[in-house]
Amino acid sequence: MGAMHLTGRARDATRGGGVVHEIHRHTTHFTVVGNHLAQHDDLSLAAIGLAVYVQSLPSGTPISIKTLVSRRCEGAVRIAAALRELEAHGYLRREKVRIAGGRIVTRTVYCNKPEAAARRDIGAAVRHVPEGARPYEVVREGVCGVEVTSSCATSFGTGSVVSQPVVEQQPEAAMEPVAAAVSPQPQPRRGRRKRKPLPPVPQPLLSRPELEERAVALLTGLRRYVSELRFTACEVEHLTPGVAAWLEREVTSGEIRRALFTGLPEGGPRWPAAFVAYRLRVDLPAPPLRPYAAAAAVPTPERHPLRNCEECDRGYRGPDPQRCRACADAGGGLVAAA
Repeated sequence: MGAMHLTGRARDATRGGGVVHEIHRHTTHFTVVGNHLAQHDDLSLAAIGLAVYVQSLPSGTPISIKTLVSRRCEGAVRIAAALRELEAHGYLRREKVRIAGGRIVTRTVYCNKPEAAARRDIGAAVRHVPEGARPYEVVREGVCGVEVTSSCATSFGTGSVVSQPVVEQQPEAAMEPVAAAVSPQPQPRRGRRKRKPLPPVPQPLLSRPELEERAVALLTGLRRYVSELRFTACEVEHLTPGVAAWLEREVTSGEIRRALFTGLPEGGPRWPAAFVAYRLRVDLPAPPLRPYAAAAAVPTPERHPLRNCEECDRGYRGPDPQRCRACADAGGGLVAAA
């Protein structure tokens, strides 16, 4: 029997070739990532890495494909595919918001826990609160007609468990009044919401039918360049004076189209007629400077009739009814010499 060496080195208890974690505590510059993202079964590793990178960025940082390509080594195709994966699984969503000046931009929102946002949307769908319910509580219809009470003060995003005390099931006869009390009252159907009036447009100084015809042709032809810019007959009638005011200021049709097309919101304007009316009013060019006042100050020279000179028999125009200027000057010189 061999001797027992108590001071010998213990054998490593780790078996196999699995990963061994060397953990150090982070105190600054770190991002908390859930296992639902880090170990997602359907997302690719490129999408998971991109999600972690986006989650670590501060709010307001641009994450367009061009920006990400300039910062990372991946190409545009791989980054675009990863963004589509994150959007399909609820980690990214795009919202259209209106900013100052009437422009509509697309805002990208990153959600670090999509299931929490889904539960929040489900909780917001509860719309009927019966009379007699306690404050900050909502009564919902549970399974098999059993009422389930959940407190609205509990946040779904904190990971806390919502207590749902189940009331004992009552006989069908006793449950009828409860079901009648919980069922929402039918709401009267609302009519079609009245649309706001179109913004005002500039008016031309003079009413010229040829300018109005050109304005109508320009408005009805915008859809050939941008399919979203389609107007009804009433909208064309409202916008025609604004386009005529531009044409009156010697602006060409091509310049008007470029002024209306530049800076279109992504996906097209929500109300094309209101968008065009706003552009016509805000970007109205200044009228051309005409030298009418200077021309009126200069007197128009008198135009004399055509006459024949009595001395040289030449045709001339001048104030002297008998002699031309040459003969008059020559005669004046002879008189002075005498």
